[in-house]
Amino acid sequence: MQKVLLVDDEQRMLDLVSLYLKPHQYVYTKALGPFEALDCLEKEIYDLVLLDVMMPEMDGWELCREIRKFSDVPIIMLTAREQKEDIIKGLKLGADDYVTKPFNEEELLARMEALLRRRVSKNNIEVDGLLWDEERFELSYNGHSIKLTPKEFLMLGQLLKSPNKVFSREQLIQLVWGFDSETEGRTIDSHVRNVREKIRQAGFPIDKHFLTVWGIGYKWINEAMD
Repeated sequence: MQKVLLVDDEQRMLDLVSLYLKPHQYVYTKALGPFEALDCLEKEIYDLVLLDVMMPEMDGWELCREIRKFSDVPIIMLTAREQKEDIIKGLKLGADDYVTKPFNEEELLARMEALLRRRVSKNNIEVDGLLWDEERFELSYNGHSIKLTPKEFLMLGQLLKSPNKVFSREQLIQLVWGFDSETEGRTIDSHVRNVREKIRQAGFPIDKHFLTVWGIGYKWINEAMD
């Protein structure tokens, strides 16, 4: 399911938009104002943000600018203002689309679907809710971000892209660190421990998928072993 963050300073509008989304299998979070929205975005990964422009504490343009400092999540701006210069301003600040109020429910849903279709990466790999997103360089489990180092992320990606294939420590060093690297096998072992622990803490049954092949190296299996 796609996760959507709804941002508005009016509870009534949040409730209205959520009613539009509910029958369409979206998972949504309501953020009452810009600061609550930033807090949500720091804690979870969303597929789309529906962002109201006219908010008193921090308007949608400024919030869009703040979001773009750390995230490329698609943003659709919702506003009663329909002047051309306002639309251009929002797009220049990083918004992906613009819908004016009062908006048609079907139009809003169609724009959301179109934006999400464009967002889908061919290099995403998902296993039982664990999502490795190469385009966004993010790992998440059931929508919750798992913070990996760049090398941990790339190493895990090599395993996920070739399920059931056994990788030796030397192969992983060459693929992730490069042929000229002086990295040793125990560095791989350390990275494996860290990756397993981080994913285990997120609630994913990592030990059933990320296996050690004694004397050789490591492999990933998609079908969890009983």
